[in-house]
Amino acid sequence: MNPLLTQIVIQTTLRSRRKPPYSDREIAGAYRIFMIMAKRYIKDFILITSGIFSAAFGFKGFLLTNHFIDGGATGISLLLSALTKIPLSLLIVLVNIPFVILGYWTMGRTFAVKTALAISGLALCLATVSFPDVTQDNLLVAVFGGFFLGMGIGLTMRGGAVIDGTEVLAIFLSRKLSATVGDIIILLNVMIFSAAAYFLGVEVALYSMITYLAASKTLDFVIEGIEEYIGVTIVASNSEELRQMIIQTMGRGVTIYKGKGGYGKEGETQELDILYTVITRLELNKLSTEIEKIEPNAFVVMNPVKDIKGGVIKKRALH
Repeated sequence: MNPLLTQIVIQTTLRSRRKPPYSDREIAGAYRIFMIMAKRYIKDFILITSGIFSAAFGFKGFLLTNHFIDGGATGISLLLSALTKIPLSLLIVLVNIPFVILGYWTMGRTFAVKTALAISGLALCLATVSFPDVTQDNLLVAVFGGFFLGMGIGLTMRGGAVIDGTEVLAIFLSRKLSATVGDIIILLNVMIFSAAAYFLGVEVALYSMITYLAASKTLDFVIEGIEEYIGVTIVASNSEELRQMIIQTMGRGVTIYKGKGGYGKEGETQELDILYTVITRLELNKLSTEIEKIEPNAFVVMNPVKDIKGGVIKKRALH
């Protein structure tokens, strides 16, 4: 190995300024971390770049020619572009500058830098890349403009940045006010679409709401995936039989917690194993049926799971 390269890798990954020599374990650990970081940055770059081109296609291929808008910061930029004739590429940057600064305070430097680069990349793409006008049908423009815009925003978020800073503002305000992030986003979008109805007309505002709904649903699919996962906690006396069923019949992994069940007026306790597994929504009916076969009175708690990594959840269930 090149000694200079080894020193650079160790100093950047382990943040150590110690001079050589380094042990084999230090070198191996540093290269392992370096490769993980490199793969992550390459993946983020691909996701953000794809998001930029998808959003730009949604803007220039659909929304701009019909003056339809979206919610959030992109909606503000589109509305101002329709009213002032200022290029959208410039407005995207100007409108999002406060959100980038806010993101630095609330989310950290790395997030702010990646967001600034993503927004700059989108502005550059809008200014230099030509996209054809796909259709003049208002409904198709609203639906597919929102689809590509939502996909672009979602891919960028997957890459650890945003090209629409509304959620950063909503997170910041939710910490200061007694309101949820969702409530704040809805309030902001009501104000944006009300302004669109006043300045651009009610019909344009209504089509713009379709654009927003299409973008929101697409964003959800990109962020959360097409499959919806359910985390299932099972408290039952026949825990071993249920464990075997989850592994053999469902083809899923299971985590076992040691716990106590409390029941009755006197609060009696009983030692038992608590099972936890993650399945897809399509398998929920099958799991419920199998649990009922073994122990109809089992206590089962189900919660939505946003995303997963590792394990055997992505393998097919056994039949």
